[in-house]
Amino acid sequence: MDGLLIDSEPLWQKAGQQALLPFNIELTAEQYHSSTGLRTPEWIEHWFTHFNIDTTHSNSTIDSIETLALNQIQESGLALPGVEYIMEFFAARKFKIGLASSSPLKLIEMVVDKLQIRSHLDAITSAEGLPFGKPHPQVFINCAEALGIATSRCIVFEDSFNGMIAAKAAKMRCVVVPEATSVNSIKWGAADLQLESLLQFNEKELVGLGFGW
Repeated sequence: MDGLLIDSEPLWQKAGQQALLPFNIELTAEQYHSSTGLRTPEWIEHWFTHFNIDTTHSNSTIDSIETLALNQIQESGLALPGVEYIMEFFAARKFKIGLASSSPLKLIEMVVDKLQIRSHLDAITSAEGLPFGKPHPQVFINCAEALGIATSRCIVFEDSFNGMIAAKAAKMRCVVVPEATSVNSIKWGAADLQLESLLQFNEKELVGLGFGW
């Protein structure tokens, strides 16, 4: 969802940067992008450990980031190119469509309504309450179960490295649409297909993934 359907990653980044400032932490863009796809508690654990920050501040910092991000996304988050196109592409071919995200469910619900895509969705799953988030595959496995589809018959669209790893661990095909500054990274080599935009996906790509009719 974040960074694929809605241009919210810069807003998550801004929220994270604001919440870390009291600890004199300033992440580089490279550092931030290395941790996209993680749930906020894991994101905080990762960077607090990296910078040796007292974990007694973890819960309040998590709350701060999620509140800031939700407010900013609700106010100024914009749909990324191809959202309606990709939904209609798969709906026209009678695919079931699920949304699986590391974000809290309240944020997912807000984005679904903001983008007006609820009518396209057959299932929504969040990693919020799971023992592990991405790169663990459970959120994708749960979504496949909710759809009633074997994981081997699923295509995941992702923008993050952690999400790609989760998709492949779930034995799903994975199409990555990375953030523009990282499109040339070799880390996307595990994906089944890499695109610059959802608008590039068509019948040829579908057949190439083994889903031709």
